[in-house]
Amino acid sequence: MKKLCFALVLSLLFNISHGQKNISFIDSIRIKHHIPELAYAVVSADSILEIQALGYQRIDSKYKAKISDKFRLGSITKTITSYIAAVLVKDGKIKWDTKFFDLYPALKNESNSATYNFTLQDFITFRANINTWSYGNETPTQEEIKGNNQQQRYEFISWFLKQKPVTEKQPIYWSNPSYVAAGLMLEKASGKNYETLVKELGKNLNIDFDFGQPNFKNQNEPWGHDEDLKPEKPASNYKLNWLSSAGNINVSLPDYCKFIQMQLQGLEGKSKLITKEEFNYMHFGLPEFSFGWNSEIKESNQLLYSFHNGNPGTFLTKVYICKSINKAFILFANVQSEEADKGLILILENLQNKYGG
Repeated sequence: MKKLCFALVLSLLFNISHGQKNISFIDSIRIKHHIPELAYAVVSADSILEIQALGYQRIDSKYKAKISDKFRLGSITKTITSYIAAVLVKDGKIKWDTKFFDLYPALKNESNSATYNFTLQDFITFRANINTWSYGNETPTQEEIKGNNQQQRYEFISWFLKQKPVTEKQPIYWSNPSYVAAGLMLEKASGKNYETLVKELGKNLNIDFDFGQPNFKNQNEPWGHDEDLKPEKPASNYKLNWLSSAGNINVSLPDYCKFIQMQLQGLEGKSKLITKEEFNYMHFGLPEFSFGWNSEIKESNQLLYSFHNGNPGTFLTKVYICKSINKAFILFANVQSEEADKGLILILENLQNKYGG
């Protein structure tokens, strides 16, 4: 019995030491690559295998990272929007082949005729041949788009669909307005605004989703930083409100872990709402990008991943799911720069190697 207890103690001490070395290594990458705050997690369908928040909420400050800190997701918001769409389709509120102008006929006559047949699936899977647009675009201006957030999104997409679509044939059209249009379709089909749909999903999953810069409502949340490491002051960005369904959700790492664990459970066939086949089609059903999810086979070990990256200007986010090993890797940083992205890639590779991915 004494030998057994001694062995258990040695095993526990080894695991603690190994974990501390891993944290130390990851924090060294954070520092080397100029990331003020880094939060990362490794999860399975039913367990959190590793989760940490390191560094500082704001550069050159005393505000240490907390595991409850919220980060802007950027384009990873699309993984949430696509899931809400799948639930509404499952509930019979809308169909994947529902056309945008079936729900918004008043906008049709003034829109470019090349957009007439775009469907919910076209928008969610980036198969609608429309132009790119993001918060850096100068037009339209704030003076041209009026009303509350929902009305502004309507006015924005009304303006956007008048523009000439992309004429060159491409397999995928990476356009934020695709998800703005999809979000409007979900609003019309459900009778609820996008923010309400997200909050209701959060309530069902016990997740506190919010919108915009985390420091806008609470300055003791992480501040985003640009490539020059300049902190982004609290503000409400009207262009990001237009892009809510494409990239404006903020959430803590533990809460986003719950959403990703739900995805893993669904891929295993353990969802009560959506079948295993439907989850797999959402992640892998179309080449390169399906319903909110990129996919690729990792060359080093031939494992299939579904993934998404976010880069909303002052944050970086990554989520990589490998269903064959029942693992997901999530990385959040409160800075957007090439240097920080290199650091996140190194950390991702380290975690994948450690956990068999």
